[in-house]
Amino acid sequence: MRKTANIDEYIAGFPADVRRLLNEMRTTINVAAPEARETISYGMPALVLHSQLVFFAAFKRHIGFYALPTGHAAFKGELAEYKTGKGSVQFPFDQPLPVGLITRIVYFRVAENLRRKGGKD
Repeated sequence: MRKTANIDEYIAGFPADVRRLLNEMRTTINVAAPEARETISYGMPALVLHSQLVFFAAFKRHIGFYALPTGHAAFKGELAEYKTGKGSVQFPFDQPLPVGLITRIVYFRVAENLRRKGGKD
């Protein structure tokens, strides 16, 4: 992970095809969680809504997506076609991003964070 000051700078450091996927991921998350605040955390783009919401990052052959702590477990069946790890899922560069699935996971995490904060879904 390279050190960057913000998400724009992070995305700018990648080739055009990867930038397109990162921007698509960023837009998808921001549309699903418009009140979330963007930041860099653990060297990755992250969104925060009362607490950590989701992270994403580019790697050699995939976009990593992290919907910790429970986002992946709740969508285990739908994520089965992707390589996953503890708290992570890999979306390969050579496949379209599953925008609908990412949106549903982000909605899930937003509702979860709002419940924890005492807000309404």
